[in-house]
Amino acid sequence: MYKLQKAIGLSVITGLLLSGCGQAGDPEIIMPDTPMQPSAAVNGGAAAEPVAAAEEPTEEPTDAGTQEAQPAAAAGGAHTVYLITMDLADSYWQSIDKGCKQAAEELGNITYKWIGPDTHDDALQSACVDQAVSEGAEAILIAANSAEGVNASLQKAADAGCKIIYVDSAASFDCVTALATDNEAAGKTAAESMKTALADRGITSGTIGVFGVTQDTASCVARETGFRAAFEGTDFELGDTVYMMDDAANIKNAVTAGQGQGYVAFFGTNEGTSVAAGEAVRESGRDDLVVGFDTSDAMRALIADGTAYATMQQNPERMGHDGMVIAVQALEGTYTDTNTKTDTGVTVITVDSM
Repeated sequence: MYKLQKAIGLSVITGLLLSGCGQAGDPEIIMPDTPMQPSAAVNGGAAAEPVAAAEEPTEEPTDAGTQEAQPAAAAGGAHTVYLITMDLADSYWQSIDKGCKQAAEELGNITYKWIGPDTHDDALQSACVDQAVSEGAEAILIAANSAEGVNASLQKAADAGCKIIYVDSAASFDCVTALATDNEAAGKTAAESMKTALADRGITSGTIGVFGVTQDTASCVARETGFRAAFEGTDFELGDTVYMMDDAANIKNAVTAGQGQGYVAFFGTNEGTSVAAGEAVRESGRDDLVVGFDTSDAMRALIADGTAYATMQQNPERMGHDGMVIAVQALEGTYTDTNTKTDTGVTVITVDSM
């Protein structure tokens, strides 16, 4: 069984579709209905640890649709690795890119490029996969836009000999490994954080508002599942899920309605819902408890000023870093597992930990 090693030096189509390899959006994490299992756990080994961080490269984007790191110093066979995310604008994807760059520098002799569509769209992301293959990618790290929508292009990539590694969100196509958050476990962690905060306020019962992105956003559904499970057997009630549906006003209106009904807390399952809930509470001037997900500047500001109690910080930098290392190991034949899952965990961020 392969274990990530700590060591110094390791750690289009044309027209409209090609023009889509540019920027926008908010990440949605989509995993297969049947989660892949961590190979370390299956084989009785230790969980993989991230390689020691290296200084971040300082390359600037080469154009609106790609961000490229130059090949590092020679340290073995050269490899070309691409990162393809749902867009290029969100800070979450930028953190994955940062981790990839770190690992590329540590490994040496890696040609690395980050590309993505302008908006969350299967056809546009498929065009980016096709572009990577046409430009000689040997491995593709991808945050899949949906479970099925990019599979045809991934099949072409695999047929061309590309290794497929999922970072943050997996399609249903076979892969080397998927590095992502165990969202149900993360939802339980969020619930335990909320329970602690409610107890500190002397609140032992009441209704909690729950916010999702869409009914089909599997990652957020899994977080909600874990969250609700953690409150089973308590005196708290969880309201029906309100979905943002790309409109933050849906969440803000739900917060206002919940306040009118005496809700004791609100839970957001992603950055967009969490920020919308926090901003609604801030605007109301009330001291309602908010627990959410992700650590955008807006969410961190809500934590810093006390509007939100806690947010679950994922580890996108580790996803990129370890994904790059595993990609190269797979290319060199030292990582031979397939369809494994690596849980990169969450960290609870409160004002005390900032």
